[in-house]
Amino acid sequence: MTEPTGTSPRTPVVDAKETFRRVKRHFSPALAVAGRFTGQGAVEAAAEGSRVTLSDGREVLDFGSYAVALLGHRNPAIVEAVRAQLDVMPTSTRSVQSPVAPLAAERLTAYLGGSLGRVYFGCGGADVVEASVKLARMATGRTTVVAVRGAFHGKTLGALALTDNPRFKAGLEPLLQGVVHIDPDDPEAVAKVVREHDVAALVFEPVQAENGVRLLDPAVLARWCRDAHGHGALVVADEIQAGLRRCGAPSLALEYGLGVDGVLLGKPLGGGVLPVSAVVGNDTLFAPLLADPMLHTATFSGHPLSTAVIPRALDLVEEWAENGDMLARAMEQGLAGLREAHPEAVAATRGRGLLWGVDLRTPELAGGVLTGLAQRSVVVSPCLSRPATIRLLPPIVATETEVKEAMALLSDAVAEAALAAA
Repeated sequence: MTEPTGTSPRTPVVDAKETFRRVKRHFSPALAVAGRFTGQGAVEAAAEGSRVTLSDGREVLDFGSYAVALLGHRNPAIVEAVRAQLDVMPTSTRSVQSPVAPLAAERLTAYLGGSLGRVYFGCGGADVVEASVKLARMATGRTTVVAVRGAFHGKTLGALALTDNPRFKAGLEPLLQGVVHIDPDDPEAVAKVVREHDVAALVFEPVQAENGVRLLDPAVLARWCRDAHGHGALVVADEIQAGLRRCGAPSLALEYGLGVDGVLLGKPLGGGVLPVSAVVGNDTLFAPLLADPMLHTATFSGHPLSTAVIPRALDLVEEWAENGDMLARAMEQGLAGLREAHPEAVAATRGRGLLWGVDLRTPELAGGVLTGLAQRSVVVSPCLSRPATIRLLPPIVATETEVKEAMALLSDAVAEAALAAA
């Protein structure tokens, strides 16, 4: 394994006050308030492995970063791959073929087992959600898309239609038409929809991370996929957050044997350094692009600098897989202890691998725990659709000692918040 830590560059001097002034002036006053809260008045200055150094010199333990930092911050092997590409050609003419993205595509399809042989690269998660829906509609000649209640697929107008959160849709309807949301617990839900609609695609997350880390039942998913395929619809698994061994497997949908037509990947795909995402699909899903590759293009799709890191990122994920399994066991044990120690505050814990949700009894209590964690220099990710749930996303390169440290600090934060709420 390539160790994720090494000699850090000198931490730059960063003026936190000026940073918050700029955020308030050029982005949003609310963002400035939120940033000041989470950093306790400081801002990010440098990072290495599982730790982020703040402008006031404090180090915080990063068990958040919305699943991006699976390989830790500034993993040396990823940084080396970036530098190597910078030294030759970081961007592309988009006229002459670059060799970098095709190599990344070859490695990515092989990594997922070879049954899905086509790739479209995007820059972020919503990019590839939009691309997959567009391809499914063109490939089938149909318009209806089935999504799941509690889903989060992004906030661009097309992806937002699949996201099940009224907060982000207010004032924007009508969005992309023809999206039907189904009950995540109903095995017959897809069968009911296809009796009334010509369905182009079923799109689901095996783990609804923003919905409180809800794991969908593999048996229900299998029934949905059979019913969708029986109707001639395509099936896409959104694993942008849960894939690449975040939840133990390279792809949960493929591990479950669901026979999906496409898998969406992102977040850690760029090694925690560069933004890149991917639709990995079969010839059926990609039929429109096989017929006309200009039907869906983007200037930075397959960007050499971003795609150059993918082969190394995949290698590193596999090198650290055993460590990830060990951390997953430590997380499960630690959170079981948290439930036992604080039954008055913790309603449930839920997750798999390196993606866990902690349900507090109330959103106010969750807010108190987030405050306590910020004060204790621990970064976690709240759940956009479940304000009473906080999300823990340790890097696969973390240590068991760091997991125990995070569990102890979390327990202290829960106890303090529960006492304040009593």
